[in-house]
Amino acid sequence: MGLLMARGLALPGLGPVDCVLEVGECIALSGPSGAGKTRLLRALADLDPHNGGLWLDGRPAEAVAPCDWRRQVGLLPAESAWWRETVGEHFRRPPPASLLEAVALDPAVLDWPVVRLSSGERQRLALLRLLLNQPRVLLLDEPTANLDVDNTARVERLVADYRQRQGAAVLWVSHDMDQLQRLAQRHWRIEGGRLQEAGA
Repeated sequence: MGLLMARGLALPGLGPVDCVLEVGECIALSGPSGAGKTRLLRALADLDPHNGGLWLDGRPAEAVAPCDWRRQVGLLPAESAWWRETVGEHFRRPPPASLLEAVALDPAVLDWPVVRLSSGERQRLALLRLLLNQPRVLLLDEPTANLDVDNTARVERLVADYRQRQGAAVLWVSHDMDQLQRLAQRHWRIEGGRLQEAGA
């Protein structure tokens, strides 16, 4: 059945979608701007209304408390939310220094006001915040869009390590075809409201 499965998933302008993410695999997701990539991620995270069914490890979404579903099926939006004054207030527990080091951040960043963060620092910290929930599925909406080459490589390594260690499934949205070829075992594309295997 796969780790995460959608059947007949439909929302305005997209679908119906049938798809399966297997344990430990990374799937690339591409398509023109406005095609529905973000809407698909939000539907898989059960954040937006949709038709059709979702299952996580064989359990229907209806049988899982919404907060538990969103912890296990973790969405990293392209623009992360920050609602308190300091960085550390956004973490239930401080990320270990090794995790901060993996994305070239000093533990002192947790004491910074959020307004001091660059867009790239926000992006990396939002990823750490997500990983600390130990999701079984990662839905990543252009997670390196604001990063330079070195930090892009750091994020790619961190996600790959997490995927291999935890057996997590990853759905990675990017417009960088070279990146998607580096990372993914399969490639899905959305065009004209349809999701299909790239090249199919």
